[in-house]
Amino acid sequence: MLTAQADYKSNFLKKWANAAKYTIECAEAMPEELYDFKPTPEAMTFKEQLLHMVRNMMWLSTDYLEGTRHNFDLKDSTLSKAAVIEILQSTFILSTEAVQDFPENRMSETVDFFAGPMEIQQIMMLMTDHMTHHRGQILVYMRINNVEAPKYRGW
Repeated sequence: MLTAQADYKSNFLKKWANAAKYTIECAEAMPEELYDFKPTPEAMTFKEQLLHMVRNMMWLSTDYLEGTRHNFDLKDSTLSKAAVIEILQSTFILSTEAVQDFPENRMSETVDFFAGPMEIQQIMMLMTDHMTHHRGQILVYMRINNVEAPKYRGW
């Protein structure tokens, strides 16, 4: 019988794997010449949106889930589409491993967070919510540029 924490982790990992595939498909579908596209001067570019997702996943999965940090230079403005996708794929793998390796008996543990105390499960929800928010933005960028977006799938 699964504990509530194990059940949560199992469900999270299924959803996270699907979200990773969908996000990477979006990154692959956008032509490289549009990676520097941004719809308004104050907005992030398509590439910056992806790298922002990467930074958030790395921060949450290493600072709160005790995962392994990668050593990519995320400040390199000359990163190619292929390099960004490689970084994105690597980050999804590392964040997945952080969740997989996090002890189930600590899933309801409370940690100090800038927005106030949060349980580890809430940190994991934030990883998903943040990535979904920014993926929604890149989907709009794709549609503005008449790039066909991959078909959405939830679970």
